[in-house]
Amino acid sequence: MTGVPSSSTRPDRGERLQKFIARAGVASRRRAETLIVSGRVRVNGRPATELGTRVRPEIDEVRVDGVRVRPAAIRWVMLNKPAGFLTTRRDDRGRDTVYDLLPESLRGLVHVGRLDQAAEGLLLLTNDGGVANVLAHPRYRVEREYRARVAGSPSRDVLRRLVSGVKLGDGLARARRARVLERGLPISVLELVLTEGRKREVRRMCRAVGHPVQRLERVRFGPISLEGLVRGAWRDLTQAEVAALKLLRASGS
Repeated sequence: MTGVPSSSTRPDRGERLQKFIARAGVASRRRAETLIVSGRVRVNGRPATELGTRVRPEIDEVRVDGVRVRPAAIRWVMLNKPAGFLTTRRDDRGRDTVYDLLPESLRGLVHVGRLDQAAEGLLLLTNDGGVANVLAHPRYRVEREYRARVAGSPSRDVLRRLVSGVKLGDGLARARRARVLERGLPISVLELVLTEGRKREVRRMCRAVGHPVQRLERVRFGPISLEGLVRGAWRDLTQAEVAALKLLRASGS
């Protein structure tokens, strides 16, 4: 890019300029793009007007309208998602999203993985991309624990199938653990622990073994438990919880 040092534009280094501006809380990603194109952003003293520009916040100086943009402090938030909210920043159809449950100051955070619209429970949001990637990426096999109210009364054979593997359209899906917490008719409650985080994985697995999900709640993600947080509420993670997440990244598990 003309006029911007090459250290800021290497495709394999740093992050996109508009993402950095948004993460710092200066503006939304879309607004940041407008600021860049209109020539109001400088990197290391030179105009940066191309959206492909990349910066390394620890090295490059970014200014918007002459004001230095500094990296935001790392923030981790836990939300107890109610049913009916989409896990997305915005919806073209105007439906409620999880960001409608958060104050404006937290709407720049990125959700770690997803819960489908009907699902409830633990959703983590952060601006710490490195740890978020460890949590969300299947190769790290971070546990997600669910409570699923399902139709019928799953047999021991069904539980064995859930653990040994259920064939889905995108391959074999396995639960690390599966057990019945409450058995009854017409509804039983299953505890399922998975590590991949595929789209609607719990629902598809349970349907495949003949016990469709009636209600789904995520109660744990890695070392973080939902316990004590009421539906629709959010809180910052404690220092101990953040330390546990960083330990996950360090161990590569």
